[in-house]
Amino acid sequence: MDFTSSLYLGFVTATVLAFNAWRAPLLRQFVLLAANLVFLAGFVQSAEQLAPLLGFLVLGYAATRWVARWHRRGVLEGTVLLIIVVFAVLKRYTFLPLRMDLPFLYLQVGLSYILFRILQMVIDSAGGEDEARLAPLDFVNFTCNFLCFVSGPIQRSNEYLMNRVQLDRGVDEAVAFSAMHRVIKGYVKLAVVSAVFNYLFANLSVPVLAESTAMAGWRYTAQYAASAVTYTFYLYYNFSGYMDIVIGIGWLLGQKLPENFNRPFSAHNIFEFWSRWHMTLSDWFKTYLFNPLMRFLADRVAAPIWLPYLGVIAFFVTFFVMGVWHGSTSVFVIYGLVMGAGASLNKLWQVFMTARLGRKKYKALAESFAYATLARGLMFAFFALAVTGLWVNMDQLSLLARRLGISGLMFAFVGTALCAAVIGPAVDHAARLLVRLAPRLGRPGLSGLFAQNIVLASEVCLIFAVGSFFHKAPEFVYKAF
Repeated sequence: MDFTSSLYLGFVTATVLAFNAWRAPLLRQFVLLAANLVFLAGFVQSAEQLAPLLGFLVLGYAATRWVARWHRRGVLEGTVLLIIVVFAVLKRYTFLPLRMDLPFLYLQVGLSYILFRILQMVIDSAGGEDEARLAPLDFVNFTCNFLCFVSGPIQRSNEYLMNRVQLDRGVDEAVAFSAMHRVIKGYVKLAVVSAVFNYLFANLSVPVLAESTAMAGWRYTAQYAASAVTYTFYLYYNFSGYMDIVIGIGWLLGQKLPENFNRPFSAHNIFEFWSRWHMTLSDWFKTYLFNPLMRFLADRVAAPIWLPYLGVIAFFVTFFVMGVWHGSTSVFVIYGLVMGAGASLNKLWQVFMTARLGRKKYKALAESFAYATLARGLMFAFFALAVTGLWVNMDQLSLLARRLGISGLMFAFVGTALCAAVIGPAVDHAARLLVRLAPRLGRPGLSGLFAQNIVLASEVCLIFAVGSFFHKAPEFVYKAF
């Protein structure tokens, strides 16, 4: 179901109306169940295409029960391994040496995010958390929530249960306006801003990936860098716009979904970046992979002097797995290796500078304008070039490597970093000026509900105007990962 289609808008409208037509929490739960099932049905052509997903859900539900019953580490480890193996089979990873593909087409969309929810419930259930074991109705609505099914945000079971207290409350005027404003803001990002960057990226990247391109040298390098930058902004506005849409709809359905973005391009290193970009994904990996791995390594290396270097290893593994998780083909292994290497080098740099200057001096240096600005530019350049793995296949990646070479790649990286270091602070300064000027630009006679509706109507008109120019808004990019 396309998120910018009239079918999706009609589906959401019907769900919101049906949900708010009932006050009983149980009936509202069944409305959400019906909506989730209808949403799933929109991805398949026959019932058997849902069978593997259903089996995966049954396995996950049963796993939360048996790990809670047998409090043994071996049971938890075996269960987690079984779930990951079943997931890998269903996901059809092409780079695995042994593959056991099912001999028919079935629904794969949403499996990656269901995996996170199931693993969280299994691990927390083994730790004795009662909130991790949901009743059957709650389990299905949590794991198959149509708002989070395709690409998050990654909500946890305890957060989902906290939302249950909202099911018997109505939607007042303030909540309705805030929700509509958030949804329309998301559609502006998705259908307007990301459409512009997608249009630029499509035109810039065609000659870069063409076998018969006549470009060479610095022109080819510059066009590749421009393609990487425009794709990065397309990815950000497309993904963050989708998050705005589902979070806003969630408010109308008694759900407070977690935020997923917080100005990621203002980050000064890869760790800060991932605490601002796809925040729920980063937090999940930190809680359920990085922290346990650090504890495992620390238990086996007693000398405190080695702890920072253990962090280098743990960061590499975490970011590598996070990168590979994004897709099922070999190019995502490269993407994972690049992300892991970037995190490791960043951590080694922090360890080196702390040892060389001391914590206070290194902190003062990192907070200085020149250093912070350059670090911000380097971080943006690294991410923009790293996510090349999301828009090329292995053959195209090999073509880029041959044409760019080490020197071309370095020129693209340095050039992008310097441009970002200059433009980033300038954009921030302009944004602060707009925030200060916004109250003065408002008309004194235009206030309250009428003014709010004028703003919303203007944004809707902008969406239709840009949508008519591009004929069709870009699809939600993250559903392919």
